[in-house]
Amino acid sequence: MKSKQRVTASTAILAETQRLGQALARLRVARRVQQADAAVRAGLSRNTAYRLESGDPGVAIGQWLRYLEAIAPGLTLVDLMTARDPSLKAQAARERTQRVRNLSPEELNELDF
Repeated sequence: MKSKQRVTASTAILAETQRLGQALARLRVARRVQQADAAVRAGLSRNTAYRLESGDPGVAIGQWLRYLEAIAPGLTLVDLMTARDPSLKAQAARERTQRVRNLSPEELNELDF
């Protein structure tokens, strides 16, 4: 009988897998790789890729590593978690430099309280 990994895992493990999944998703977006493409390159289903990026603790470590290798060949888990990849630094710079546009009159009216 299968047990749900989210139920049996401790809160610390859930937090770590969630953090790892978010880091993988952020790396994938920074490298501009679609989730389906990364899954195919790793030999995984798209559902497994989704579970990885969601931080599912029931996914085998080999699948985590294959997915990472598919997104960024040669990158290690340590590099991923310390954001050493240049694409992650470029992504952070893009996020910091976004301009704020002026609101339209309709949007201003919606905010008027």
